[in-house]
Amino acid sequence: MNDRAHAARSGGKLLVDALKVHGADAVFCVPGESYLAALDAFHDHRDIRLIVCRQEGGVANMAEAYGKLTGRPGIAFVTRGPGATNASVGVHTGKQDSTPMILFIGQVGSDAVEREAFQEVDFRRMFGPLSKWVASIDRPDRVPEFVSRAFHTAVAGRPGPVVLALPEDMLTDTAAVADTAPYKRVAAHAGAEDMHRLRTLLAQASKPLVVLGGNGWSSEACEDIKTFIAANNLPAAAAFRRQDLLDNRDPHYVGDIAVGMNPALQARARDCDLLLVIGARMGEFTTNGYTLLDVPCPRQKLIHVHAGVEELGRVYQAELPINAGMPEFSAAAKALAPVDAKAWEAWTAQARGDFERWQQPTSMPGAVNLAEIMMILNRRMPPETIVTNDAGNFAIWVHRFYRYTGFRTQLAPTSGAMGYGVPSAVAAKLVHPDRPVLAFCGDGGFMMTGQELATAVQYDLPIVVLVINNGMYGTIRMHQEREYPGRIAGTGLRNPDFPALARAYGAHGELVCATSEFEPALERALASGKPAVIEIRIDPDAITPRATLSGIRAEALKTKA
Repeated sequence: MNDRAHAARSGGKLLVDALKVHGADAVFCVPGESYLAALDAFHDHRDIRLIVCRQEGGVANMAEAYGKLTGRPGIAFVTRGPGATNASVGVHTGKQDSTPMILFIGQVGSDAVEREAFQEVDFRRMFGPLSKWVASIDRPDRVPEFVSRAFHTAVAGRPGPVVLALPEDMLTDTAAVADTAPYKRVAAHAGAEDMHRLRTLLAQASKPLVVLGGNGWSSEACEDIKTFIAANNLPAAAAFRRQDLLDNRDPHYVGDIAVGMNPALQARARDCDLLLVIGARMGEFTTNGYTLLDVPCPRQKLIHVHAGVEELGRVYQAELPINAGMPEFSAAAKALAPVDAKAWEAWTAQARGDFERWQQPTSMPGAVNLAEIMMILNRRMPPETIVTNDAGNFAIWVHRFYRYTGFRTQLAPTSGAMGYGVPSAVAAKLVHPDRPVLAFCGDGGFMMTGQELATAVQYDLPIVVLVINNGMYGTIRMHQEREYPGRIAGTGLRNPDFPALARAYGAHGELVCATSEFEPALERALASGKPAVIEIRIDPDAITPRATLSGIRAEALKTKA
């Protein structure tokens, strides 16, 4: 142990020293009086970058995005009560997206617990369903132990969020206790028997399909699984918002199995005789509302590989369930001797052809065509570009027409949480300052966390935010027109002048009202060297690449007549 092993330190100093031991290099926060002693300890650790945000939802989303990008736990600090409730959205995303992150929450002092003191919340009850582990560090001498467990828990098996409460008096009390060693990731490995069985099932197939998804991947794991896919000439699809696990330009990539998926790919997933799902949970969006596979016994032979043993057999009974981390499984798959792939040579080529046709731009009402804008971005942006996006129907154009070039070029919430785009872009630019970062947001989602543009300005992080403005909560309006055609309530929005708002923050602002205006606006935004907002005004009738609101309304009225 180090020379501070027996020196008395405050709980706050023990905490920040422990973060340093475990390799934390960035912490996202909104300051609060409930953890002043920890804030003071950061003063002596300038090598840990403290990123001060404008709302706790932005804090948690940034920490979650950091965890996605790095595979290391993203660290967030917020205050008790309203700070914690604001941050819960990012914790929920971390849970559903299997992202390693640790949320530290200032808490009332131990002398006030269970009195409904100022901003007091029982965090065990609040965060229990949203996290892998939630606890309160009630004694300073246990800080190293709890922080070590938090890091181990966040990355072990299926990654996920951990929440630790910090009673105010614990942070100022002192203890003489040793630091721990850095955390070590723990993951299951695929056994030789499992891999032999996998190869046997693959050799017996005639129409196999791979689905890549989940978290816990690394660039090496992606390369290994790419080698396995190529060696066996397999068609490979991506789960919802996991399109960056295989370069979309690869001839084996066949699209995403998600919201608004290619009907040809949907049919292929139903018709395949072997489905090899690697990393994905096979949740509602990936299974098209649990309709692609029969519950609980799929018609297709299912090989399900997942890092969390509790996920295997949760919804679907697999022919071969394999509990393994993604790097561990991918390395074992790469080492397998390839099978004879002649039986599905045409099947793979047809699947890729379906994807190429699906990529062709579609028409769209109004002067702006988002499909053509995606083509411009595919041509103009370098392959290392990181694209983040918010939740909303506008994202369907991004998922369908943008080509992700490889590992961690996509950051998006599978939880479907609005307000993710801007904070995740800030975190991405912080982690990778040398890579371009584009954030896609709807007008509704931007207004939820767009104030984090001020954080990008404060830390000189030149992200480019594309605000797709249709003056409404578009996804809800779509459902509204389908279920209650013509009866509009609660979905209209009156928005600010987004470019002017950007300039007020000290950022660059652009307005695009026609497709031809987009590329020059993008060039000016990139050349500005500042955070930038490009408002793209689209026709309100345009709701998906295949449908319009007026068409949905007309069809619903006809059905209900």
